[in-house]
Amino acid sequence: MTDLASTLEIFREAAARSDDTNVPDDQALIELRKSGLLATAVPVDYGGNGADTVELNELVSKVAEVNPSMAIIMFQHFAVCARINEWGSPEQKELWLPSMATGDTLGASAWSETGAGAAKKNLATSAERIEDGRWLLNGAKSFTTGAGVADLYLVLVGTSAGAEQAQDTKNVYGSAGQTFFLVRKENEGLIANLGLELAGMRGSATGFVSLQDCVVADDDRLGPVGHAPAIIAGVRQSGATLGAVSVGVAKAAMDVALAHFTKTGALEAPTVRHRVTELSVQVEAARAIVHLAGTRRGEDPGAVTLRSKLFASVTAEHVCFEVARMLGSAAYLVNHQLNRLISDARAVALMGPTNELCRELVSASWVS
Repeated sequence: MTDLASTLEIFREAAARSDDTNVPDDQALIELRKSGLLATAVPVDYGGNGADTVELNELVSKVAEVNPSMAIIMFQHFAVCARINEWGSPEQKELWLPSMATGDTLGASAWSETGAGAAKKNLATSAERIEDGRWLLNGAKSFTTGAGVADLYLVLVGTSAGAEQAQDTKNVYGSAGQTFFLVRKENEGLIANLGLELAGMRGSATGFVSLQDCVVADDDRLGPVGHAPAIIAGVRQSGATLGAVSVGVAKAAMDVALAHFTKTGALEAPTVRHRVTELSVQVEAARAIVHLAGTRRGEDPGAVTLRSKLFASVTAEHVCFEVARMLGSAAYLVNHQLNRLISDARAVALMGPTNELCRELVSASWVS
């Protein structure tokens, strides 16, 4: 395990390079794998750190302060680790979790696809069971973070089997009859493509994953057939929240403002100090709700997780834009760090569950 401060500095330097190239930085990815950070969400019994969700969210925020793209890659890895730990068979846990702790296996989620909608209810990607008991996967996933750099993909597909046993999914993420599979990068028929030119999170390896007659064993199925909606519903109960990324982005924008105003002497003016203070209060409020989500102590932990993502991502965008207004022409340069942060902040709002879907899921219980 390397020193966290050294790792963060490598990530910081990589952020600017990826902003120019729109590809994940090789040095940052190597550092992520060897740093020991990927063990955070893996239980101690499988060689991990066994950190709780509060610690996980705090780590994601720290990384996001210097490199939001690496924070997103790391967050998705943690999510796959958690799903395997919660729903995996003993054999799947033994197979994957130790290598996910060491960094030899990097996990990614492949859920989104064109036309599926924010709630992933209309999947075109399918899995058909073939005569020997294996599954044949076909379809295409878009906006997959970690595409091409991950070793293991948690893929959401539609399966005709299992729909009749699945719970009512009217007001949840996903739809009856959907199933998760763990697909290795070397599986024949899995093709990753970094063909997306992103405005933000340009080092996150976000692209396409296509499945062309991709055959997987039934042992690679995660959870019961048709049970994906229940697995997804449990994600927000964990308290792990993308709001942690937004907190890091907002804190980075605050650091930009304070560095600029300190250098120019503008902090001598009470009006400037007071405006910065107001923004700092909003950042700390976002940090507080993300912390609350991690504790899972609210009356409805799932709703708190959704609210934390919504509030923190909206706050990050607001703080970034307010800092830009305060800096004026000083920040109106293509390569200014603040412009990268603005685009990164916007990206979190669009990530699943999107902010619009968060609003719908939180409000679903209020209507018949």
